[in-house]
Amino acid sequence: MLIALNKPFGVLCQFTTDDGRPTLADYVRQKDVYPAGRLDHDSEGLLLLTDDGVLAHRLTDPKHKQPKTYLVQVDGAISDEAVQALCRGVVLNDGPTLPAVAEHADEPEWLWPRDPPVRFRKSIPTSWLSISLREGRNRQIRRMTAAVGFPTLRLIRVRIGAYALDDLLPGQTRVLKS
Repeated sequence: MLIALNKPFGVLCQFTTDDGRPTLADYVRQKDVYPAGRLDHDSEGLLLLTDDGVLAHRLTDPKHKQPKTYLVQVDGAISDEAVQALCRGVVLNDGPTLPAVAEHADEPEWLWPRDPPVRFRKSIPTSWLSISLREGRNRQIRRMTAAVGFPTLRLIRVRIGAYALDDLLPGQTRVLKS
């Protein structure tokens, strides 16, 4: 079985917790499925869950190089030079990243409101990017955009390999393969 979930902001990528925060159990009714990869609690978007260990491995193991694509809202009007730096790869505290596919993007028309909302400052604009990676270090995109001087405000995963978020709203699931 393979299930797509649009993971809402603030939801933990696990099924249980001791502190009462929302988890996958609040959104996924199917039994015996587990996340193939994860999204941080402050990230949103496509999360795949499966009961197939081989498929989970293929989706998450860097050797298989499944591209993961994100829409990223950053603080400030990001420069072409900063976008090019992301494309070349940047040096983080745990070493250099692989080159990314990064480009300027328009704010998506389909974007749902976030609760809580992203901070708004009249004097500082925000920018949107599309970024695709073939690796997945802890908080990698947030660290990459910060390294080029534009901290991430909102991060939405829209694609993992051949699987896309499409029109799923936050908290909704879709069975992709039963």
